[in-house]
Amino acid sequence: MVLHPDGDRDRINIAIDGPAGAGKSTVARKVAETLNYIYIDTGAMYRAVTLSALRNGISIDDKEMLSVHAENIVITLMPGAAGQVVLLNGEDVTTDIRSREVTLHVSQVSAVERVRLRLVAMQRQLAQSKGVVMDGRDIGSHVLPNAELKIFLTASVEERALRRFKELNGRDSISLEQLEREIAERDRKDQEREISPLVCAPDAIVLDSTSMTIDEVADNIVNLSRTKLAEAK
Repeated sequence: MVLHPDGDRDRINIAIDGPAGAGKSTVARKVAETLNYIYIDTGAMYRAVTLSALRNGISIDDKEMLSVHAENIVITLMPGAAGQVVLLNGEDVTTDIRSREVTLHVSQVSAVERVRLRLVAMQRQLAQSKGVVMDGRDIGSHVLPNAELKIFLTASVEERALRRFKELNGRDSISLEQLEREIAERDRKDQEREISPLVCAPDAIVLDSTSMTIDEVADNIVNLSRTKLAEAK
């Protein structure tokens, strides 16, 4: 765990939740860089578990095996020149966890209670010293319910599919229409799962990024964080 030299006196925790493709990770990274905070991509942690399970031939439907497997792997998040680096048992899997196969199965893996319990404990420990920007599906509602600033970042399904389509840049032979269907289905799974579903925390500020640039969203959150910090003093 990284501790800030000035402790928690001049820092807050920022929780950014929202559906797939809303721009959470990119925005969270920019906010963390601007504020000199630590960025924690919780989605990458669940993707790492999913990738490891698929590599080891573990059925996504086998909750017991998934739970045991998650408890016996080591996930490390590190800053890198191009953003956060994700290590799985020491191997750099930053690119591999973004594959379409992982994307199609990560919601199911993240719905397994024991998998979530293990990763949430890790996430909460990282946030103890404040100065953390954490993004995911249930950060403000479950992982960091006492975060000083909670953002629910959303965008239309069409816009989120278009962003993903551009990101893939032809690496997968998939149409924009298929991506729209898959994102809508992932929304449904995330919202309907029994364990920590995707919800907007009652005290969260909703930002619709459909017609906003990444920089505009990040600047908005940075300004909100400075207001929250001033209020806390």
